Amino acid sequence: MLELLAGEAPAHEYEALTEDRRRTGAAPDELAKLERAKQLGLSIRTLTERHHQREAGLSALVDTARDLATPHDVDTLLQVILRRARLLLAVDMAYIGMYEDDQRHFSVRASDGHTTALNIGLRLPSGTGLGHVVMTKPSPFWSPDYLADERIHHSGEVDHVVKAEGLHAILAVPLSRGARPFGTLYVAERKVRHFTTDEIALLSSLGDLAGVAIEKAELLDRSTALVSELERYTSQVEAGLRGAQELGDTQHRLMQLVLGDCDLDTLARAAGKELCAAVQVCAANGTILTTAGDMTGGAARPGSPDGPADPAESALVLATMDAHAAREPVALRSGLWAVPISAGTGNLGTLLLRPDRPDAVQDERLLRLVAQVVAVQLLVESRRTAIAEGQVRDDFLGDLLASPQRPPHQLEQHARRLGIDLSKPHVLVVARPEGDARGKMAIWAASYAHRLSGLKSMHNGCAVLLLPGTDAGGAARAVSAELSPLLGHPVTVGSAGPMTGTVSVHHGFQEALRCLDAMTSLGVTGRSASVRELGFLGVLLSDNHDVEGFVDSAIGPVIDYDQQRFTDLTRTLETYFDAGGSPTNAAKKLHVHPNTVARRLERISELLGPEWQQPDRALEVQLALRVFRVRHSLRRPDRPAAEEDAGPAEGRET
Repeated sequence: MLELLAGEAPAHEYEALTEDRRRTGAAPDELAKLERAKQLGLSIRTLTERHHQREAGLSALVDTARDLATPHDVDTLLQVILRRARLLLAVDMAYIGMYEDDQRHFSVRASDGHTTALNIGLRLPSGTGLGHVVMTKPSPFWSPDYLADERIHHSGEVDHVVKAEGLHAILAVPLSRGARPFGTLYVAERKVRHFTTDEIALLSSLGDLAGVAIEKAELLDRSTALVSELERYTSQVEAGLRGAQELGDTQHRLMQLVLGDCDLDTLARAAGKELCAAVQVCAANGTILTTAGDMTGGAARPGSPDGPADPAESALVLATMDAHAAREPVALRSGLWAVPISAGTGNLGTLLLRPDRPDAVQDERLLRLVAQVVAVQLLVESRRTAIAEGQVRDDFLGDLLASPQRPPHQLEQHARRLGIDLSKPHVLVVARPEGDARGKMAIWAASYAHRLSGLKSMHNGCAVLLLPGTDAGGAARAVSAELSPLLGHPVTVGSAGPMTGTVSVHHGFQEALRCLDAMTSLGVTGRSASVRELGFLGVLLSDNHDVEGFVDSAIGPVIDYDQQRFTDLTRTLETYFDAGGSPTNAAKKLHVHPNTVARRLERISELLGPEWQQPDRALEVQLALRVFRVRHSLRRPDRPAAEEDAGPAEGRET
């Protein structure tokens, strides 16, 4: 028996050895031992064969994994999987079912070993067949004889294909992305067959590998499509960039002529060279302003005073109207192009072009660009006084800031000529960069003042702005918020106002400068503040010393509450500070219960806000209380001291 095992002898030789000993008359005990040895030998042989089969299957699975690792498109990969599945299990047919793009229909995506065309693209009805069982509970499922298996919910369409292909045994395993199945791998035999556990496990492993490979192939397909789209888009972008570069170069050359103070004739000749065309510039009323090149053969003045002379001229007038209506270049049958020249909503004229050859005009953007440059030239020639006007406005603000000032009536007349109404409230803002501005301040200030209908001037590197409005603090914050990011470093901004009249501008300017100096002394550069926002410092810095405004902003709600309710919160507040911030000691001085003082302090917190006891705020509150008491005493010098100290009756505030 051991020799038979060692020689991997077939099973019938084990039986032959037993029969030979039985014929030779071996004793019953010997035959029993021999029979036992034969059974053990056949068991060992079966296990050995099973191990060999498993090793062969695993080896084939490794080869399959190598094939699946090779990049394929999805359709090619499915065919590789099906061929490998047929080889691994030695079956007649294999096919794969997957969800379609809408994820609502399940159909056969690929097939191998089929003899009819019925299987490819077959839509599998929901809730039927092996696929439904596998997708519902992602695990293998098989049938030795599909048509006769009553465990399966059959479908007429599927059964028809199974009969046409002559299939009996079918095994299905899930294809998954993680824990979510997206398809099913089927293998089928054209005879009744019972699949072993090793075969089921082998096909399940192939299904796991196939699921990962299909996911990667789909990703590769999407990536390939995306790369192709990006390449196409990149080509378009590169072509667009080249076109934009050419347009930019053309614009640069033409604008250099305009900025070089050229005339319209020179610009028209240069535009004709850029466009490879004859150029004619007409005014809004049809008057020809200049012509460069040969415009004969249909050129006419659009809207000439005498009216259209022929159909060609009529067509030109119509094309000009269409061009301005559409604000786009319009081509005429005569070979001319009409391009509107406009600025904003204003019509400045028409640019007529006759290309040297029919295909000369390939980019209408170039026509619009040339028309824009011509519009700039027309505006420059018609509005050369605009720069001078801006300088006059700057000089006028300088006069308002100067000391001594010109007579007020002269300043008011000048303001009226410039369209400036200083009888309305204005605020004055001074912005000082805490770094190198390199001339940017003047450019920004001019733009900002223009946008807000104000005036600007420069003073020792600081931008001075006179802006309409009443909120000086808000104006300072707005300037800081816009200017600091533009310069890339902090800007200290001080403001004053509101103010009215020409004389008050100089005083507001001085207050804003003192506000800047105070912020520097306090070490808060790079911030913004108004004179009023500096509290008692603002009172000291202000020319008019707005004591009433300071007291009102610090303790106004408490004073108003006492006057309206006949309470004693103001005196309680004074006593509280005199007692070192102790409610108990304050209660003793006021001869009231400590709970009464506590309730009064709560009411004060409601009126002044919860931060009134913070050091900075408490200082302003104490200063305001002292100023209020002094002013109150001075205004009533005949009031007895005892009455002054007594204050309102106790117990009114509960």
